[in-house]
Amino acid sequence: MLEELITSYGYIAIFIGTFLEGETILVVGGYLAHQGHLKLEFVIATAFIGTLAGDQLFYFIGRKKGMSILENRPRWKEKSQYIMDQLHKHQVLLIVGFRFLYGIRNVTPFLIGASGISPRVFIPLNFIGALVWAIAVGVLGYLVGNAVELFLDKAKQYQLIIILSLIGIGAVMWLWRSLKTKKEIKS
Repeated sequence: MLEELITSYGYIAIFIGTFLEGETILVVGGYLAHQGHLKLEFVIATAFIGTLAGDQLFYFIGRKKGMSILENRPRWKEKSQYIMDQLHKHQVLLIVGFRFLYGIRNVTPFLIGASGISPRVFIPLNFIGALVWAIAVGVLGYLVGNAVELFLDKAKQYQLIIILSLIGIGAVMWLWRSLKTKKEIKS
């Protein structure tokens, strides 16, 4: 479905996806570039612009309203404390690398803004982080496409062995479950 969305809407889908989230849509975009549906350099450029724009927006929202939002939501404030602590210990690394940390990617620019870090610090570091991320993840998606093609070529050669192996694994799992169920019934 994601592949169809990107194939249909191309770079607009990549921009919106990286503005809001990022990794998955960029990997698929890189894969589609490998397939010849998109150009890798445009996928990377679009992802860079999308993630940079989204993170800047969330940073400035956090800068303007972040502390008042957190004060009104104690659970959010409590959960965000870890990121705030890391931000004070490893400011440059966190600003450049937060996109690579699953689970905190979307909230971190907001919290960086709320922490009071100056735009003169955030903007250039965010620029560098967005560029590195867009290149790395876009190329990863492209390389995944290459690996999938190589695997499928090899899979054709070993199709019978793969099918028999899967049947064998399934049979062993079925036998193990059957024995386990019989043992539980006796107990």
